[in-house]
Amino acid sequence: MKALQFSRTGDLAALEVVELPTPVPAEGEVLVQVKAAGLNPSDVKNVLGRFPYTTLPRVPGRDFAGVVIQGPDDLMGKEVWGTGNKIGFSRDGSHAGYITLPASGVALKPSSLSFAQAASLGVPYTTAWDALERSRVDGQTRVLVIGANGAVGSAAIALAKVRGAQVLAAVRRPEQVHALDAQGFKAIALGKPEELAAQVAEVFQGGADVIFDTTGFWLPAAVQALAPFGRIAIIAAPVDGHVQLPALALYRKGGSVVGINSLLYGVEACARMLEQFGRLFDEGKLPLPEGLVETPIEEGLARYAEVNQGGADKVILIP
Repeated sequence: MKALQFSRTGDLAALEVVELPTPVPAEGEVLVQVKAAGLNPSDVKNVLGRFPYTTLPRVPGRDFAGVVIQGPDDLMGKEVWGTGNKIGFSRDGSHAGYITLPASGVALKPSSLSFAQAASLGVPYTTAWDALERSRVDGQTRVLVIGANGAVGSAAIALAKVRGAQVLAAVRRPEQVHALDAQGFKAIALGKPEELAAQVAEVFQGGADVIFDTTGFWLPAAVQALAPFGRIAIIAAPVDGHVQLPALALYRKGGSVVGINSLLYGVEACARMLEQFGRLFDEGKLPLPEGLVETPIEEGLARYAEVNQGGADKVILIP
């Protein structure tokens, strides 16, 4: 089978298109013919050596959608999708023609999603779902999502809306504000960090109950924009991993910071998440992904480079 593989880390030149034997599923596993695989920034960081637990050589890739061709009778021939913390890191991932994983680690693909659409959602939607769950977002919550135009941010505002929350989206550019307004979301354009609290107060009197910063750069400002007993969810940090936290303001508000890391969840836990919001797609409660860039896996090296350079397109690799 055709696959992307790296045998060392440090730069993207380590990634190669190779021919590998089709993997053989172990007892209790399924063999999935990959029809589409998402390319996430974490896949690029994996090749660059940002994850110390990655073992080599390795086929990268976390998100996929495909068809079960070996496994338990009740899954044979079924269209499935999946993601999780080991695939692409300590076991071969989805940027290949086939993948094996535990049978309990796949979910049935929603019929409303194409293979490419399903493959685009794993990491963004499980991350957003986890952030909202652990920040206790419900119909009484006022939520601010910073970076709402990104993959995770877009998932977060869609899922928060389904939960009945009041949603405020924060983005950088005026045209992004207009696009979100057209989708029915209240949105603001981010300016100076010291202005964020006033911007939020114009929409949510007293501050936001939950602030989800998908960028890693707004934590100090988010504390000032937080309502009493509010929660701030974070999924990223500056390159050095450090940020100055106004602790006095945080504890005076009774606030808390919630770290969100999708790599804490195995394929089985992720499959249960996919099942839950997968039903929402089939019920027409979540927007279908658009603007995907489908590309043959043989062109994967160029697509990895584009993502590494900050390309905004959601790339889907097709074996």
